[in-house]
Amino acid sequence: MRIKAASAVLNQTPLDWAGNRAHVSGAIAAAREQDVSLLCLPELCLTGYGCEDAFQAPGVQDTALAILRELLPETGGMVVCFGLPLLFRNALFNVAALAVDGRLAGFVAKQNLAGDGLHYEPRWFKPWPEGVTRSVRIDGETYPLGDLLFDVGGVRIGFEICEDAWVASRPGGSLARRGADVILNPSASHFAFGKHTIRERFVIEGSRAFNASYLYANLLGNEAGRAIYDGDAMIASAGAVLARGRRFSFDDYLVTSAVIDVGLTRMKQSRTVSFEPELHDGGAAFWEGDFEWPGCERSGAAIGEDAREPWEHSDHLKAEEFTRAMALGLFDYCRKSHSRGFVVSLSGGADSAACALLVDVMRRMAGPERVRVLSGLGETRDLLTCVYQSTRNSGDVTRSAARELASAIGATFLEFDVDALVHDYTAMVEKEIGRKLTWENDDLALQNIQARVRSPGVWMLANLNGALLLATSNRSEAAVGYATMDGDTSGGLSPIAGIDKAFLREWLRWMESTGPHALGPVPALKCVNDQQPTAELRPRESKQTDEGDLMPYPLLDAIERAAIRDKKMPVEVFGDMRVRFPEYGAAQMKTWVARFYRLWSRNQWKRERYAPSFHLDDENLDPKTWCRFPILSGGFEQELKVLEEVD
Repeated sequence: MRIKAASAVLNQTPLDWAGNRAHVSGAIAAAREQDVSLLCLPELCLTGYGCEDAFQAPGVQDTALAILRELLPETGGMVVCFGLPLLFRNALFNVAALAVDGRLAGFVAKQNLAGDGLHYEPRWFKPWPEGVTRSVRIDGETYPLGDLLFDVGGVRIGFEICEDAWVASRPGGSLARRGADVILNPSASHFAFGKHTIRERFVIEGSRAFNASYLYANLLGNEAGRAIYDGDAMIASAGAVLARGRRFSFDDYLVTSAVIDVGLTRMKQSRTVSFEPELHDGGAAFWEGDFEWPGCERSGAAIGEDAREPWEHSDHLKAEEFTRAMALGLFDYCRKSHSRGFVVSLSGGADSAACALLVDVMRRMAGPERVRVLSGLGETRDLLTCVYQSTRNSGDVTRSAARELASAIGATFLEFDVDALVHDYTAMVEKEIGRKLTWENDDLALQNIQARVRSPGVWMLANLNGALLLATSNRSEAAVGYATMDGDTSGGLSPIAGIDKAFLREWLRWMESTGPHALGPVPALKCVNDQQPTAELRPRESKQTDEGDLMPYPLLDAIERAAIRDKKMPVEVFGDMRVRFPEYGAAQMKTWVARFYRLWSRNQWKRERYAPSFHLDDENLDPKTWCRFPILSGGFEQELKVLEEVD
C-alpha cells in the first residue's frame, strides 16, 4: 500500500485564534490539492506553542477545543493531526488529536516534556505515563486518551511529540513493537545553529530503527518573540529521506509531501531478526476505524521533493543560517508587534551596522510586497531610519561609515548633534554638586551621559514613525556589562544580544566580501570593518577601543563559554585559556579572567533589563529564557583569591 503523506509547517502566533485557524485550514487545503491522505501538523498549532501561563486559562483550553471542532469537517477524506492543550482530571496535557475523515478518533499525550533551556513545559503540562490509556468525555462523546496507536483502515499510526524523539528511551521503540507503520512527530523545535542536523539524524534513524515511515512537522517563523522556528519538515522511510521542506520561508504555511510505501517498511520489519512484536496489546491501547486510503502509484516526482536550497550546502552555513533566521525573526516581530518599520542609532561601528544591515537583508528576502504590508508601510524606503548622533568625541571615520552604509542599504539617514545636550547635563550636575567633572575622576559618568543623551531622540523618532527601536548591544557586552543602560541598550528589541562580538565581526566581513546566496555582498561595509571597535566616548587623544577597555573579543567569548556555559571556576578557566591563548602572559591572563568574573557578577541586573532578544544558539545569556544567575551574589571573591595564588 502506498500513501501520499505530508508534513506542514505553520507560522503561528500565541492566542491568535483567527490567524492560527486560517493557517491550519490553508495547510489542509494545500495538502488536499497535492492529493495528500495523511497530514501531520505542528505541536500545539491551534493555540500556538508560546502561550506560557495562558495555557492554564480555562478559556484558552475551551477555545482550542472549539476550533478543533470547527476544523474537523475540513478533514473529510483525510487523516490529520492537530496540536492543542487538553485538561484531564484537573491536569493539563500537551496532546495531538487525530482526525479521520471528518471525525475525531482520539488524543495522544506527550510523554517527555521539554524543561531545559528556553523550555518551561513542566510549568504548564504533566507528562503522560508510558503504556497508559484512559478515556476522556467531550461534548457527550467518549474518546481514548494517552499512549495510543491508531489502526486507520489497516495502517497503524503512532506519535512521538517533539521532545519524545530527543530522549534516550523514545516512545517509537514501543510503537515499533506494536507494529506501527507510520510515526508522526508534531514539533515546536526552535532554531539553533546546527540543530537541523540533529533533527535529521533522529528522523532518519527513527525510520530505520523502527522500520516505519516518519513524518516530522515543525513551526515556522518568530512565533512568540524570542524563539525563531526554521520550518523544518522531513519525511523519511526505512532509513532514507524521501522529502525535505524549505527552511526559513516567509510563507504562512508550507506543505511537504511524499509517497510512503507501507508494504516496504512492513517487509523490512518482518525480516529483521531483532524485531520482537508485542503480542499482549490491551484493547484500550488501540483505536480502530475504517478508512479508505486512496490509491497512490509511485511515479515521477511523487516519491518526494528535496527542497533544500543551494545555501544549505555552503561552506559558510552558520553565516547563512544566521542571516536567514534574523531576517525572518525581524520580519515577524515587526508585523506581529504592529510596528511600522525600524529605527537604529547608527554609530558607524560593527554592532549598529549589523542591526541596520539585518533589516536590509530582511527587506530583500521578504520581498517588496510583504514589506509593503508591514502595518501600512507605503514605500520600502520608509522601513528603516538610521541616525548618527555625534558629540565632540565622535570622529569623521564613524560619521562617514554610518552615512555610507545607510546610503548603500537605502535607509533614511539623519544626523543629530547631541554635544550641547551632554554639555547642559554636565553643567547642571556640576552646578548642584559644586565641583567640575573631570576625566581623571569621573570617567564612567562622563562616558555614560554621552550614551544616554542619544536615547531620547531616537525614541522620539520611533514614536513618530510608529516604528521599532532596535537596541544594538551584543552578547559579549552583555556578559561583562559593557553597555550603558538607557543608552545603547535602549530599544524595544535587542536582536543581536544573543550573538558574540567575534562572530558578528566575522559575519560583517563575510557580508562585505560574499554575502548570502542570491543576495550577494555589501561592499560599503569596508568602512565599518576597517575600524577597531570603539565606543568613542572618551576624548580622541585617549584612543579608546573596546578591546582596550575589556580584553580581546575572541578571548572574552572563550572565557564566557568556559565560565558560564561549562560552569568552570576561575582557576580552571585560567588553565584552559593559558593553553588556548599561549600568546598572552600568565599575569595578563589572570587579570582578564578575574575581570570577567567580577564584571559578570556585578552586571546581572543589566542582563535582566535588556530588551527581548532572539535565541540563536544554546549559549544564550538571556536570564528570562536560558541562563539564570542571581542579581546579588558573592561575586566569586573566594574563587578569585584561589586564582591569585596560582603560579
